[in-house]
Amino acid sequence: MRIIAIMNQKGGVGKTTTVLNLGVALSKLGKRVLMIDLDHQAHLTISSGIVLENLRFSIYDALIGKIPIKRIIEGVSLGLSLIPSHPILSKIEIKRLKGSEFLLKESFKGFGRLCNYILIDCPPSLGRLTMNALCFAREIFIVTQTEYLALKSLPPLLEAVDKVGMSLNPEIKVTGVVACLYDQRRKIDRRIKEEIRNYFKEKMFETAIRKNVSLAESPTLGKDIFRYAPLSYGAQDYLSLAREVIKMEKA
Repeated sequence: MRIIAIMNQKGGVGKTTTVLNLGVALSKLGKRVLMIDLDHQAHLTISSGIVLENLRFSIYDALIGKIPIKRIIEGVSLGLSLIPSHPILSKIEIKRLKGSEFLLKESFKGFGRLCNYILIDCPPSLGRLTMNALCFAREIFIVTQTEYLALKSLPPLLEAVDKVGMSLNPEIKVTGVVACLYDQRRKIDRRIKEEIRNYFKEKMFETAIRKNVSLAESPTLGKDIFRYAPLSYGAQDYLSLAREVIKMEKA
């Protein structure tokens, strides 16, 4: 079972879009996928078509030990499930809880191998919730735009990963980098994409997620790109990315 935190402390780079559509693409290729919405904004939950007002429980209830995590899993589609979030999750950042960095990991004790992939949508910060993802996951996929400011956000993120690796989770490592919102017509996009590749080498996926209006529109209807626009560039790119992710298993 691969446990992957999908992250960048900069917002608006395509993390939630990637978790949802990569999750769907993996399930289409025969993998069982569980997504975790670890952001109190709950954008992944909403984008999956779940109405927050109808939720009885969320990831918050599991983290505080109120309810077993298996009981809050929501089915999204065949082979794809979600542990939803709720704005109340923001309380985790300020609560005084023992072993607060390991709440997520502890909540999965006894969970078993019920899926092939766990994809964690991390908040756009390096706070306590992101630390929980880093202490639970074994891999990190960094999602970044091919823009100058997004490039500048990477060093603090990598420094945080190194610190967690040294002190809290020696298994964690960056195994993939995804370029999102890529416009191959723009010289700046091509140049920064090449800079990212020069830095991360083989860790950067060949597939870049092209800027596509359908990817921006689909969450407003609570749909993934494959249900909303199955012939779009967005659907093509995420299916290609999923194939690369699966290919890593054989490397």
